[in-house]
Amino acid sequence: MSRRTSRRIPALPSWLPVDPYILALIGTVVLAALLPVSGAGAEVAGGASTGAVALLFFLYGARLSTAEALDGLRHWRLHLTVLACTFLVFPLLGLASHGLVPYVLTPQLQDGFLFLCLVPSTIQSSIAFTSIARGNVPAAICAGSFSSIAGIVLTPLLAAALLGGSGGGFSADSLMKIVLQLLVPFLAGQLLRRWVGGFIGRHRKVLGYVDRGSILLVVYTAFSEGMVAGIWHQVTPLRLGALLGAEAVLLALMLAISWYGAKRLGFGREDRIAIQFAGSKKSLAAGLPMASVLFGAHASLAVLPLMLFHQMQLMVCAVIAKRRSRDPLPSGAPVGPAQAELVNGPSARHRLNGVSPHSLTE
Repeated sequence: MSRRTSRRIPALPSWLPVDPYILALIGTVVLAALLPVSGAGAEVAGGASTGAVALLFFLYGARLSTAEALDGLRHWRLHLTVLACTFLVFPLLGLASHGLVPYVLTPQLQDGFLFLCLVPSTIQSSIAFTSIARGNVPAAICAGSFSSIAGIVLTPLLAAALLGGSGGGFSADSLMKIVLQLLVPFLAGQLLRRWVGGFIGRHRKVLGYVDRGSILLVVYTAFSEGMVAGIWHQVTPLRLGALLGAEAVLLALMLAISWYGAKRLGFGREDRIAIQFAGSKKSLAAGLPMASVLFGAHASLAVLPLMLFHQMQLMVCAVIAKRRSRDPLPSGAPVGPAQAELVNGPSARHRLNGVSPHSLTE
C-alpha cells in the first residue's frame, strides 16, 4: 500500500465541534419560537411533557446500581467534598450573581443563573473525563450517583429557599408535583431494577434516544409557553453575551476551587481529578425536567443558562481531561485496576486521543 493511500485525513479536535444534541436543543427552541403550541394543543403537550419527565426519572432510578452506590460510601470524604461543591459552593456563587443585576444580567436571567447553580452534578460525563484523565473512576461513579439522588430533594428545597417567589413560585402544589413527577418514578425505578435492569442494559442505545426525545419535548413545551407569555423580548444578543461571560467565570472558579480545595484537604491526584470533574459540572438531563416543574411558564428563561453552561463545561473539561492524561504519575504511585486498563489496555491509545462531548448529553 502506498504512503498516499495509507495516510489518514487529519480530524478536527473532538472538543471543537458543537454537540449535535445541543444543536437539536437549539432547533427545538427555534421551532417553539416559530410554531409555539397554545390552547388545547398546549394542554396535550403539557400532559405529554409531564409523562416524559416521569419516564426520565424512572429510567434514572432503574439504571442506578444501589449496590455500587452503597459500596462507595466508604470513600465518604470524597463524596461529601463533591456534594459541598455542588450544593454549597455553587449556590453561594449563584447568590453572588445578584450583584450582576441589572447591569449584566436581567432579573429573569439571574434567576436562571442561580437555578443552574442548584442543579445536581452529572454521572456520565464525570466518569468519562475522570477515566481519560486517569483519575479515580469508581469514586466518580459514586459521587455522580449520590449527587443525582441528593438533587431530587436538595434542588427543589434550595430553589424554594433561594428563589422564593421567582418564576412559577414554590408552593405545596409544586412540592406535590416534584414528589409525583420526580421522586416517585425514581423510587419505582429503583424498586423494579431487579426485573427491568437487564432489559434497560440491553437496550441502552434505544432508551438513550427516549431520554433525549423526552428532554426535547420538555424544552419545546417550556419555550412555547414562554413565547405565548411574550417573555423573549427580554433577551438581547448583548445580554446573551454577558450571560456567557458570567458562566465562563463561574466554571473557571469551580474548576479552580474543586482542584486546589481538594489538594488542601489532602486528597491524592486520582481523587482530585474525580472531585474536579464531578464537582464542577451540572446535569442538563436532571435540570431541564426540574425547571419545567418548578418554573412552569417561566421555565424557558430558567433553563437557558443551564443549556449554555452544559456545552461550555463539556468543551472545557474535554481539554482539561486530555491534558491531565499526559501528566506523569508520581514515582511509585499505585495504579488501580481502572487506571491500569486505561494505560495498558488495547484501546488505551484511542481513548487518550481525547473525548468527544457529542455523546455526553447529561
